[in-house]
Amino acid sequence: MTDRFTSRRRARRLAIGGAVVLAVAGMNGPALYRFGSAQYHEYKINRPEYKAENGHWDFVDMPAKYRLNTIHAALLHTGKVLLVAGSGNNQANFDAKKFDTVLWDPAENTFKNIHTPNDLFCTGHTQLGDGKLLVAGGTKRYEKLKGDVTKAGGLMVVHNEDPDAPKTIKAGTKFTGKENGRTFVAKDNITVERAEKVFDKETGAFLRTEAGLGRVYVEAERSGREYETGTEDNYRVQGLKGSDTRNLYGIAQKLALDKKDFQGIKDAYEFDPVAEKYIPVDPMNEARWYPTLTTLSDGKVLSLSGLDEIGQIVPGKNEVYDPETKKWTYTEGVRQLPTYPAVFLLPDGQLFYSGSNAGYGPADVGRDPGIWNFETNKFRKLPGLSDPKLMETSATVLLPPAQDERFMVVGGGGVGESERSSEKTRIIDLKDDTPRFTDGPSLDKGTRYPQTSVLPDDSVLITGGSEDYRGRGDSDIKEARLYDTEANTLRRVADPAVGRNYHSGSILLPDGRVVIFGSDPLYADEGNTKPGTFDQRIEIYTPPYLYKDARPTLSGGPKEMARGESAVFDSLQAASIKEARLIRPSASTHVTDVDQRSIALDMEKTDDGIEVTIPKNRNLVQDGWYMLFAVDDAGTPSKAVWVHIDS
Repeated sequence: MTDRFTSRRRARRLAIGGAVVLAVAGMNGPALYRFGSAQYHEYKINRPEYKAENGHWDFVDMPAKYRLNTIHAALLHTGKVLLVAGSGNNQANFDAKKFDTVLWDPAENTFKNIHTPNDLFCTGHTQLGDGKLLVAGGTKRYEKLKGDVTKAGGLMVVHNEDPDAPKTIKAGTKFTGKENGRTFVAKDNITVERAEKVFDKETGAFLRTEAGLGRVYVEAERSGREYETGTEDNYRVQGLKGSDTRNLYGIAQKLALDKKDFQGIKDAYEFDPVAEKYIPVDPMNEARWYPTLTTLSDGKVLSLSGLDEIGQIVPGKNEVYDPETKKWTYTEGVRQLPTYPAVFLLPDGQLFYSGSNAGYGPADVGRDPGIWNFETNKFRKLPGLSDPKLMETSATVLLPPAQDERFMVVGGGGVGESERSSEKTRIIDLKDDTPRFTDGPSLDKGTRYPQTSVLPDDSVLITGGSEDYRGRGDSDIKEARLYDTEANTLRRVADPAVGRNYHSGSILLPDGRVVIFGSDPLYADEGNTKPGTFDQRIEIYTPPYLYKDARPTLSGGPKEMARGESAVFDSLQAASIKEARLIRPSASTHVTDVDQRSIALDMEKTDDGIEVTIPKNRNLVQDGWYMLFAVDDAGTPSKAVWVHIDS
């Protein structure tokens, strides 16, 4: 009796429990499904066979006190990664002069805060021949949106008609309009060059005096729309004495309550990876915010584009840095490009501009791709580019091996805050007799801000981005693909956990993994109602080739090599090694990384390793530190050996 009763009661409880579960499942089915789906997803992506086919993503374990808004990153020849935020697109940090740089050692997962001497937010950077990192430009003043501007302001051009001496205008100097009577205040210190006397070249007769010019950003003394100006006026400089009252004056056009763009700085530094500190060098001639730094044939560095100290795009006044003298000189030719233009050195010493850029500049100036002869300043446009009006925030990568001179342009969007984006990849072979762009395989979605990293097996990792401007409308693309350079195909691989849009980048590490950083969305929700926050998490992608049974070893060999020189490196798996690649370390920001390139090396097998030969072309193999990878017949790379190439 008792057993039968207990059994019936147990059966009744199970029936009621089952009904409750079914009822709850009916009400919360999607939630339960999501829970089960998430568990299954974690199980699936961690299976060995899945990793071997698709790779795997992991987060970097970064202590809270070292977390920062990583906007720039560069791999150094010490194996450490320089993570640079500056003020991190944070006005409060800028006002407090809180500028951040962290040095991260991926091998040991250790971190070190680095003193940052200025706001290197939106700076330019490139690897130098001696292993230092050149860093130039940054932020002088944050933008103000039209609704936030309370004082009319803009550009004041100060004229100095004294041929005997330059003049200094200090921040706080007041300018009063001759016609409008309005007073504006200089926001910065400037030096106005002395006037120049002009003589007739044939007779030597004096012709005229041309005033020296200086530019300064000014704001109205008081707030209000009544202090706006709409026409040009001459401005008297208050506080002057003697002849300076006649020789020094200002001229300004419209001074208004319009949006004020970011303003750049002239400051430049070399980051020393050994001393682990920034070293000041001669400042640039032009202030630049969003510049590109590209190494030239002679090892000097070309600084291109950027917004100046007034917030206007530098009008094609480019300049070159000499690592020997630590000084900058203007180039003879003038060429205006949008900010962060993707400009690469070619094996013949000319420059390739893909049309990729990161945002500021007129929609009809400097947008066409082409070959730029830097010596003559002649520019040959290249045809065939699909979605030519959707090149802003596109990525450009020199496809491996670099000797093939093939470039891929990935995604992109419309000028400014456009919601339009392109799913295209475009490929151009510059060794062709008549090079033109042709479409490669398409992405699933239109993609702004895609990240591209060249891998040692000659594939390219393409990851991240968003369909809309800065991830607007919850449009981040949490997908990754590997591009096969031989088959010209894209293959979907493991998905990252974090969406990456504006202010993100990727870098190949010496162990063959790829680190992905940054993301600065405008909004945090699909309805664009919640302000976004900078994502400080850093992910590392381990490609499928590192889930094979084993990887080849590489060791020994010289640390210094010359172009054209051969050297032997040890490997326990010499018999299986198929290729050797020399990869220049990245310096990445704003979808721009003109440093990365993978160079195929002539290789012979020895009894105990491989013998590699460095190509002789200095435009192909520029001076500097490189990662040397050996790749076996299964496509698995060794850990890199660092080699310094010098003439």
